Amino acid sequence: MSFKEIKLFKNIDTVQGHCEHCGFESILVAIVDEFYRCTHCGEDTKQYVNGSIKYLKLTNEDTEWLRKQKDFTQR
Repeated sequence: MSFKEIKLFKNIDTVQGHCEHCGFESILVAIVDEFYRCTHCGEDTKQYVNGSIKYLKLTNEDTEWLRKQKDFTQR
């Protein structure tokens, strides 16, 4: 791995958290602000902060918002 590749991965937002979909403690990778993808099962979660940080299953509204973001960035 080159220095440039290492520098690129340094900027990726990753956290360790409990995935509500698969039930495992895993690494979650940021898709966009507040939305993370589980590296164990591949499902998307939403970060919820209220005194503690939780990662919740996405609602239909959240899923639609993510699709719109994806469509917008592919233009």
